[in-house]
Amino acid sequence: MAKKPAKLDANGYRKFGFRDKIAYAAGDFGCNMSFSLKGVVQTFWLVFMMMETGVLSVLLVLVQIWDAVNDPLIGTIIDNDKRHYRHGKFKQYIFIGACGLLVGGAAVFLPFPNADTWVKAVLFILGYVVWDACYTIANVPYGSMLSVVTSDVGERAQLSTWRSIGSLIGNVLPNVILQMIIWQKVFYDGTTDFLGKIEIPEGVELSQFETNPLTGNAYEIGEAVLSPINGQQVEILLGERVFFAALIMGVLGFVAFLFMLKFITVRVDENTVKTNESSGKFNVFKAFANFMRNRPAVGATVAAMGMFLGMNSATTASTIMFATYFNKASMSGVVQAVGFLPMLLFMPFISKIVKKFGKKESSVFGTIISLFAGLIMLVFPIIENRTIALVVYMVGLVIYGLGMGIYTCVSWAMMGDAIDYNEWKFGTREEGTVYSLHSFFRKLAQGVGPSVVLLIMGALGYVSKYGTIGQSAETAKNMCWLVAGLYMFSAVMQFIGLAVIYNLDKKTLDQMNTELQERHEAQLSK
Repeated sequence: MAKKPAKLDANGYRKFGFRDKIAYAAGDFGCNMSFSLKGVVQTFWLVFMMMETGVLSVLLVLVQIWDAVNDPLIGTIIDNDKRHYRHGKFKQYIFIGACGLLVGGAAVFLPFPNADTWVKAVLFILGYVVWDACYTIANVPYGSMLSVVTSDVGERAQLSTWRSIGSLIGNVLPNVILQMIIWQKVFYDGTTDFLGKIEIPEGVELSQFETNPLTGNAYEIGEAVLSPINGQQVEILLGERVFFAALIMGVLGFVAFLFMLKFITVRVDENTVKTNESSGKFNVFKAFANFMRNRPAVGATVAAMGMFLGMNSATTASTIMFATYFNKASMSGVVQAVGFLPMLLFMPFISKIVKKFGKKESSVFGTIISLFAGLIMLVFPIIENRTIALVVYMVGLVIYGLGMGIYTCVSWAMMGDAIDYNEWKFGTREEGTVYSLHSFFRKLAQGVGPSVVLLIMGALGYVSKYGTIGQSAETAKNMCWLVAGLYMFSAVMQFIGLAVIYNLDKKTLDQMNTELQERHEAQLSK
């Protein structure tokens, strides 16, 4: 039976459809096979490599400076690249980055916990720089592709939604599975080898780890080992498994990228929409100034920074909280997934919601729900019964996820609208530059946030050399307050970014799109 020919649009391209949406989702799945590992970086180096909180905080800032700077650099290179590639320049750059990410993610998880501090620092910096460079080469053109796959506003919104699907799957699945694989509860086998190289807190004897603190009797083989410091069952991080898991995720991500590159169609000329046509010469300083005057871009960026400063910065503190307070480190990924799954509820209806209420209006309503969830989060540390506290925490997390649902679905479409706003107000599009400057500030938040949180953790009593095994009950409780505060802070920043700064409401967006269409039609008629 002959293969049915593909339906073509007026310009001779395959018509936009499900193939493009599933391919674009696969692209973000590929990105997140690497990006989701960032949630494990601090935990790996803090718990397994036993890097001191202050040292690790400084290292994170250093690598994130590079992380933030290389985005606009690569965006500028893409904007100015006029060479003609067989499959287009975006796809070419994505393929190069994807090849690097095959092993790039594992580079920052080389397991040498007994090395000297300076050796660990060198390994961390070199591994992170290689990993992040490869990720940026793939991710910047991938994000910019949303504007060149289609020029239709509704179809861009659909791509944004499907990107969110790929992002959620690429984030949730690895985090759930990884936490189950890399954390292990300790049962007595006749030794205390699980203590490894950690120092025992002052006043605690090694022999106390051979005796059940609740019964006072020596452990029997197979009995759960409880910490004499906080009374919780001991859990240890299996660092070698993180390295091999990162390699496997690199392969999965590469396959996802290949799928996207094969099946997605670019319908807008990459060069004509990427360059500064009015001046004839690209000016990165002018582009930066235009970005800062671009209220939608700034508002969307503030909201994204809030999301990363709060939610992503809370990842390490949350893992430590589950390990030391709830005694469920291996299940922390599942709990986090429960909180984010409600976002999926909006995806089948997002087009109708956006069409009726608008992206800004719907997202702002969601942030108000997230603010309410933040208040619930501030309650759970007060509850003494840990089971009830965990339930309250999860309720707050679910409501927070509901509030985040709409914004998550349309966040990338809002940046696409911000790129159009740049053309509307300043006469230039500069997709790669606007998107990469957005990533610049977002990645600064990703770097500064965890660094500050690590310092706060140290101030709240966390001592790296004790691992999760030797932290006090007071420190464990402090982690609860820290996590709750970070989620509340995240909700506040998102509200400010979307409700106060972002100015493309439904009416203004319609006006912008109409005027841009008239300009484009006038240019074509010349």
